[in-house]
Amino acid sequence: MKPKQPIIALSIVALLTAAPVHAGWKHQGQQPDSYTSQPITSEPLSLEESEKLTFMREEEKLARDVYLTLYEQWKHPVFSNISSSEQRHMEAMERQLDNYEIVDPVMDDSIGMFTNTDLANLYAELIAKGQTSLIDSLMVGALIEEIDIEDLQHAIADSTHPDLTQTYENLIRGSRNHLRAFVRQIESLGVPYTAQALDQLQVEIILEQPMEQGRTTRGRR
Repeated sequence: MKPKQPIIALSIVALLTAAPVHAGWKHQGQQPDSYTSQPITSEPLSLEESEKLTFMREEEKLARDVYLTLYEQWKHPVFSNISSSEQRHMEAMERQLDNYEIVDPVMDDSIGMFTNTDLANLYAELIAKGQTSLIDSLMVGALIEEIDIEDLQHAIADSTHPDLTQTYENLIRGSRNHLRAFVRQIESLGVPYTAQALDQLQVEIILEQPMEQGRTTRGRR
C-alpha cells in the first residue's frame, strides 16, 4: 500500500479532469465473493501488515459508503449492487482483524464516519464530485476500484501470512470485477474510459478479461 497522501492526491487530480455527461443506464449484475480457506497462522502480523489491514478495513468502508450515498442520488443499480459486495469485503477485513486481535478502526459504522481523517476527507471529496452528474459518479466508482486494486497489490506483495494473502487476493478479484462493471456503464454512455490511478496498460488488461470467479460475462462488450 502506498502512503495515504499520494493516493488522495491522485484521487483529486483524477476527479478534477472528469467531464460531465448525462444519459441513461443499463442494469449491471453483481458478482459473488469468496474469501479464505487457508488456516489461520499463529504468527502475529508485523506492524506494517497490521497497519495495512487496518487501513484496508476502512478503505472498504469508504467504497461502501460512497456507493450507498451515490445510489441515493442517482438510483443507478450498479451502486446498490457493488455496495453489497463492499459490505462483504468489510466483513472479511473485520474477521482478519479479529483473527489477529487487532483493534477495529470502524468505531462508528455510520455512513461517512472514519477514524482515518484522510479517508474522511476523501469521502467528502468523492461525494461532492459524484453528485455533480451521473457520469461523474461512475467515474468516482471506477477511481475507487483502481485505488483499491493498487493498495491490495501492495498488501499482497508485503503479506507473509497465507490466510491474509488469500483474503486480499479474493478482494482484488472483486475489485477488478467492480472496475469492469463501472467502466461498462461509463462506456455505455458513449464516454471512453482512461485510467485514473493505475497504469493505463494494466487497466486495459483488466478490462479485456472476463468477469472472474467463473462467471461468463465479459468486461467489455
